[in-house]
Formats: sequence, structure tokens, C-alpha cells
Amino acid sequence: MTALRILVADDHEIVRRGLCAILGSHAGWEVCGEAADGREAVEKTKQLRPDVVVLDIGMPSLNGLDATRQILRNNPQQRVLILTITNVEQVIEEVLKAGARGFVLKSDAAQDLTMAVEALQQDRTFFNSRAGEMVLNGFLGGGGQVSEKKAILPRLTAREREVVQLLAEGKSTKEVAVMLDLSVKTAETHRSNIMRKLGLHCLSELVLYAVRNRIVQIAEPISEHQGAAQSEIAASGPQCQSAGELNTGALPA
Repeated sequence: MTALRILVADDHEIVRRGLCAILGSHAGWEVCGEAADGREAVEKTKQLRPDVVVLDIGMPSLNGLDATRQILRNNPQQRVLILTITNVEQVIEEVLKAGARGFVLKSDAAQDLTMAVEALQQDRTFFNSRAGEMVLNGFLGGGGQVSEKKAILPRLTAREREVVQLLAEGKSTKEVAVMLDLSVKTAETHRSNIMRKLGLHCLSELVLYAVRNRIVQIAEPISEHQGAAQSEIAASGPQCQSAGELNTGALPA
């Protein structure tokens, strides 16, 4: 019997090793590859053609959701399982819309990961009860409720989302160009189009947009005092660096 081949992608090495240990100990399964970010996961999925891809949702360079979208564009039949630290409604909705066949909370991985991969192996899906309720409520069929704010947000292309993530992670325009195999001029054009489309005026606003829309994630836990302070900042809106940025919409290269 052919072994089930699994690719594991997580940017934290200790977590990745733990996941590989759990999966590799299962009879008839083998971990055929590992990746430390979403971009590497997409490339290794192309090269290795695993049966199941396990992706952390909050990876650098390319997050798990956008990596899932790219993987499924390359192979619509690929089975993808998403790992996340939270099951808030927006995250579950995005996981479902991205096309993943399974969803496991990292806090439940020790008990749920094996069951989830077994489900995908048998061409079934695996979601926790909250995600299941959302499926029943019709989020995939367009029947789910969408807030007014979300409904009017401009839709970014896959490439624009990649650019947003890299800029929000602190990459310069030149670094973005190199990572995405673009000319610097094209990267600058993407940057300008994104700022105009989203109505943003400076880098701090772009970072806040990326965090609010879960294109990037804040890895460290926030204390109660910090949380209150962040809420005040979010309520009042980010402060741009200079009047020049406000006028030009330019991001530092």
C-alpha cells in the first residue's frame, strides 16, 4: 500500500517538528517535505506533489490563506488542511472561501490533527463545530451575513495581496520586486494602485489594513493594557508619518 505523503508548512521550527512527529508516527503516512513560509510551501507542493498539505495560517512572505489559493489554482484537487491559533468568525470564513478541506486549531492539534488528516485521506472534510455551523449557514453559498464594512471593501488581486503582505512585513519596494520576480517599476505601480484602491495614505495605514484583514498576523500575545491602547489607536485611526506621505501616498522604498 502506498504511503500517504504529507507536506508540513509552519514558520516556527519547533512547531513544525512537533507536527511532523505526530504525522510521521502514524502507520502508512510519511512527511515528504517541510516549508517555513507560504511561498516555499507553494513551490514544494508543485515539486513534491503531496497527497495532503498542512499549512499554518500566519506565515511570513505568503500567508496560509493565499498559499492555499495559489496551491489550488495549480491543482484544484489538492487536499489542504489549515492550522490556526483562533477560530473567530472572520478566520473561519476566509479558510472556507480559500478552499481548504480542513481546519484545526493549534491548541487542539495533538488530538485533532490525526483525525483531520484521516478525514482528508478519505476525501472528507474536517472542521470544528463552529466552522461546521458556518457551512450550514451558507457562507460558501453566499448566504452568510457580511457586514456593511466588509461588503464595500475594494477587492485586491492575488498579486496585490502578496505585495500588501510583504510591505506590511517591512520589505522595501526593491525587496518586493526581487521576491516576486518583478521589475522595481512594476512593484512601485502595484504599491501605488493598492494605496489608491484602498484609500490609504501612508505605511502605518497599510500595516493596520493588513492586520485587520488578517493578511499578516501579530504573533505575540497582547496584554490587557496593550489591548486597550491598541483599541484606542484603531478607533482613532493610524497616524501617518508626515504631511508628505499624506499628499503623495508614497511608501518608503
